[in-house]
Amino acid sequence: MQRQLNPAAPRRLRCRMAGFAIAFAASVWLQGGAASPASAQNMASSTSLERRVKAAFLYKFLGYAEFPQGAFADAGAPLVIGVLDADDLAAELARVVAGRTVGNRAVVVRVLREGEGAVPVHMLFVGGFEGARVARLLRQSGGMLVVTECDGGLPPGSAINFRIVDERVRFDVALDAAERNGIKLSSRLLTVANRVQKGAQ
Repeated sequence: MQRQLNPAAPRRLRCRMAGFAIAFAASVWLQGGAASPASAQNMASSTSLERRVKAAFLYKFLGYAEFPQGAFADAGAPLVIGVLDADDLAAELARVVAGRTVGNRAVVVRVLREGEGAVPVHMLFVGGFEGARVARLLRQSGGMLVVTECDGGLPPGSAINFRIVDERVRFDVALDAAERNGIKLSSRLLTVANRVQKGAQ
């Protein structure tokens, strides 16, 4: 059986890669913001820029993740991003995803609280830089793509971890953590990662 080629596919691929490239390029500008003279205003501006870059990355990550068949109730179910301990980023992310879709699915952002009962989400972002605490929160995070921002590197259970490298927002990837939750990450995502961890954490 011959595979029918879709002439629009190359264009869609270029658009997706261009969008990811924009988010990646935006992280470069963090260097300029962070290098300004130390002041409350400059620090606030740098923090705001970092938050916007991370929100853009989170949205783009969804397009490079393949979730298991049972992850959605039906063909019209949305992709749900849960955000824990990062309300400002959740608000920024909600602005980023407003009116946008990934794979013909709407994207919904939910603000979560520690101690809240199990909430079905496809991606979970856990704010905070304390690796031990984040690792504790992730012990029951099965079935989702987990993204963190720990200074010490990938905590157990995290598939993607944001880091500031040379004053730029970068990210490390743990393939095994994603695979344990039945999620396949595209090789295109791995090519722009700061580091890819393939073995057990």
